Amino acid sequence: MVTLSVLDQSPIRKGGTAAEALANTIDLARHAERLGYSRYWLAEHHNTASFAGSAPEVMIAAVAGATSHIHVGSAGVMLPHYSPLKVAELFRLLETLYPGRIDLGLGRAPGSDQRTARALQPGPQAYPIDVFPQQVELLIQFLEDSIGLGGEAGGFPIGHPYTGIHATPRGPGLPELWMLGSGGDGAAYAAQFGMAYCFAHFINQDAGTQPLEIYRRNFKPSRQLERPHGSIAVSVTVAETEEEARRISASRNLWVLQLLQNRAGAFPTIEEALAHDYSDEEKVMLRAVERRGIVGTPEQVRGRLLQMGTEHGVDDFVILTITYDQADRVKSYELLAKAFGLGA
Repeated sequence: MVTLSVLDQSPIRKGGTAAEALANTIDLARHAERLGYSRYWLAEHHNTASFAGSAPEVMIAAVAGATSHIHVGSAGVMLPHYSPLKVAELFRLLETLYPGRIDLGLGRAPGSDQRTARALQPGPQAYPIDVFPQQVELLIQFLEDSIGLGGEAGGFPIGHPYTGIHATPRGPGLPELWMLGSGGDGAAYAAQFGMAYCFAHFINQDAGTQPLEIYRRNFKPSRQLERPHGSIAVSVTVAETEEEARRISASRNLWVLQLLQNRAGAFPTIEEALAHDYSDEEKVMLRAVERRGIVGTPEQVRGRLLQMGTEHGVDDFVILTITYDQADRVKSYELLAKAFGLGA
């Protein structure tokens, strides 16, 4: 059985506001739960006019509070910016509020430019990127200690500098751990720590099947996961006709083109995207951008996703859909859910 989930970056449209983008996130989450999607993940971006989601832990609380049973999580918390203890406490609190529903997805990318990344760091003792594995290990130890594993069995052993420091509130449950990545490094870390792994195909489709192969080949069982569990995050736009799907996707395509030119702002209207006077160089770039996602009718998109699943050896997809109009975005998720028989 295929599992479908949602990745929401809370996009800000031209002429709209961040408040509107966040309200659209809550609205879409309610629809996703009704439609039968399994998870609703919130992204982390900083210093951008394109996305409103700078604090996924805050949006997780808002989305979980507005829904009743769908899993809600981060995609992801960019751990190099933060203290592992603080992240453990944030997600222990979320798990206590919404038991059995919280996913903690981790990433090592900055989610911003390098200057902003430095500004997010906690001062001169900031974490260099090469200590990311140690941060993940500390985070897992704090989380396991919070459910009372303690001692050599889990948490911090006797004599460790952090023995006796607990991620609170303590309790019986743990958030579900995921590693997010667009290449081999994230896959290797997910395998090392026995975490589920989601490959960001929408960022790096040129990586092919290699990241998931690395993950499966090197996976080590953990307390949370006995066998590897892989997923793919894919950019998707669905409409009743292929022509309409391509028209709707023009907005995001122009935005990605502008991103590649370091000119990204709020998402342009469909009319602006269709009327844009593309240079010859931009036309080449645009064709490459169009290949980064799956666009078409429900049947076309379903077929392509199933083909990707066979190629990558997964049946778990996280769907990223960005449109200028919220109604088009909701409709895209509705059509895809119906094509896969979710909630039937």
